[in-house]
Amino acid sequence: MSDEKFMALALAEAKKAQKIEEVPIGAVIVYGDEVIASGYNVRENMQKTLSHAELLAINAANEKIGSWRLENCTLYVTLEPCPMCAGAIVQSRIPRVVFGAADPKAGCAGTLMNLLDDSRFNHQVKVTGGVLKEECSQLLKDFFRQLRSEKRKT
Repeated sequence: MSDEKFMALALAEAKKAQKIEEVPIGAVIVYGDEVIASGYNVRENMQKTLSHAELLAINAANEKIGSWRLENCTLYVTLEPCPMCAGAIVQSRIPRVVFGAADPKAGCAGTLMNLLDDSRFNHQVKVTGGVLKEECSQLLKDFFRQLRSEKRKT
């Protein structure tokens, strides 16, 4: 499958988050050509800092593979990883990350900084950004527009 097809699956995960009024971010982890794990944001519902889509997908992939090392996997995520998620990606040894929309406020895969390709760490990650960028960006824009509209009503 292509990057676009796997990103479409991550978008489907993001839409699950949107349905429960979470920031619509989704992630899938692929091993070979098989999706082995997925996740979507549940931070507001769970009230747990670590409930980001990427971290939930990483945990599920660890369980599926039976190892903390995800050396032969690719992570697809609809929004550029934040510092927390970028750190977890490096620590889990994921060799490649593909993201949709850049994050100008917290992006650590090239926008604010690139923690994923910092030679000071013992592991670097290949990054591909902008896959289904418009779809990923629009989903987030629509969510926040709706949220602001609802706040004005109260």
